[in-house]
Amino acid sequence: MMPYMSGGLVISNAITLGYYLFVQQPSPTQSIQTAQEALIRPLPFNNSAEHIPPPIGSKD
Repeated sequence: MMPYMSGGLVISNAITLGYYLFVQQPSPTQSIQTAQEALIRPLPFNNSAEHIPPPIGSKD
């Protein structure tokens, strides 16, 4: 009796997991949409080499 119950629980868990992973698609929330837009939007590039002081010991 016990092996059948354990096997049934394993199979039902596998079916439930498969449903939530592959069938049901979650709707994105506002925070997820904001994060995706931040990842897609290009970042501005600033050349920081212009602001680096000269190396110690240089005659500039």
